[in-house]
Parts: sequence; C-alpha cells; structure tokens
Amino acid sequence: MIPGPEPWVGFCRDAVTEVKRVLGELPGRDERSPVMGDGEGGDETTAIDAAAEGAIVELLERLHAEGHAFHLVSEELGERSFGDNPTTYVVVDPIDGSMNAKRGIPYFSVSIAVADGPKMGDVHFGYVYDFGTGEEWSATRGGGAWLGETRLGESRPVDPIEILAVEATVAGSVADNAIAFSSFAKRLRIMGSLALSLCQLAAGRVDAVCSLKEARAVDIAAAQLLLKECGLAIVFSEAGPFEVAPLDVAARSPVAAAGTQELAERLAHILAT
Repeated sequence: MIPGPEPWVGFCRDAVTEVKRVLGELPGRDERSPVMGDGEGGDETTAIDAAAEGAIVELLERLHAEGHAFHLVSEELGERSFGDNPTTYVVVDPIDGSMNAKRGIPYFSVSIAVADGPKMGDVHFGYVYDFGTGEEWSATRGGGAWLGETRLGESRPVDPIEILAVEATVAGSVADNAIAFSSFAKRLRIMGSLALSLCQLAAGRVDAVCSLKEARAVDIAAAQLLLKECGLAIVFSEAGPFEVAPLDVAARSPVAAAGTQELAERLAHILAT
C-alpha cells in the first residue's frame, strides 16, 4: 500500500479503476473526442473528460454517504460541496493530458489532491496515476514523496539543466520561448501532461518544468506536493505567492519548477516576458 491517509488512498485507487473502465468503454478517438460543452476550467469538455469525471463524482457521492464531508474542485463541473461547510477540499483533474488520452497516446493521468483548507499550501495529500506506465505517484505533507513504495528525493535534478519539460503548449508559444530557454537547457521535452511532468521532476527524470499557459489548481495541486516534499521549487510567473493560491478552477499563471528557488524564478521570468 502506498503511504497516505484513509479514506483517500482507497478512493484514489478506486478512481483509477473507474477511469480505466471508462477508457475501455470509450476505446478510440471517435468515442473519446466528441465535445460535450465547455468545462468550468475554461477548456472544451470532451466525452472522455466528462465520463471520467462522472465516474469519480459517483465515488465521491459514496464517500459522502458514508459520512465524509468535503468540498470538490474539479476540472469540468467546477465546485460542489458535499456536506455543510466542509473544511476538507478535494481537487481533481480526472484526465490531465486530455489531448493524449483522446488520441490514444499513453501519457495522461488522473490527479487528486486533498487539503485541509482552501489554499495551495493547505494540500496534505497528493496522488497522480500514469495510465501509460501504471506508475503511482503520491506525497503526504511532512511524510515524503513516493513513486509506488519507493521514497523519492535522492535523484536530484541536473544543474545546469539537461532536460526541460515544457507543457501546455501550442506551436507558436514553443517558438516564442525556445530561444530564451536555450540559454538554460540543453534539451526540451514536450510530453503532454503537466501533472506527470512535475512528477518526473520529483523523480529526477527531468531537471525543470515550465507551463507556457496559465495553470490551474486542478493541474498542479497534487504534483506540487511531491516537489515540496523533495525540497524542489515551483513558482508562478504572473501571480502572487504560490502557497496562498486558491484551490479553484480559475486559470492562475504559467508555472516554473526546478531544483532551486533561484532557478525556478529565472525560468518564470522568461515566461513572464
């Protein structure tokens, strides 16, 4: 069993099982791609996004029926309280890497964070599951970051940066930033899931991560705790202090993450110019 608080570890694993079921029921691009509307986070909601979120919400309804109260923040539906004035926040991105998921590229994840308040700094448990590799990433506040049952933190990012993972990309934004990044990083990787790229940084597989468009809490709330528990840095380029960012669905700011606060801030400066 991965380290973490109950009932949330069990809920996260049940969520993975349910999303796998949904993936099986919607096996190809034709089934996964139809647009169902616009999500509260501002992006189009595709069939795979809606089905995955629906399955996870059903699990949360069961938890509430068992006596648990919480406030849900989710990619598509937005916010919903289960119980009166709950102090626990559950932040969910049912499919992080939706483009990959709908095209059948095996690099996308479910991201779930649990917090004891409404701010990023209140997150005390984070969980990310990679549907391509089957890897489970998790962190507990003060209890470390984990890949499966292996504690992370020994493999540090390479300095100077050898591999910079760039996320939330369209071709034009990559072109606009590539020359500036060349003075910091030897190579770029564009993989398609911000949550997973942040996890790769926690494991020392990449050396820094930049999101070229505004990130939301649902994208980063879980994975940022892994970075924190590994002593790594993540900052906004165009918003206030990271720790006090609200746990909501609003687009906040591009983010930069790296092995040190100084390097993360230097990368964030590139994103802001």
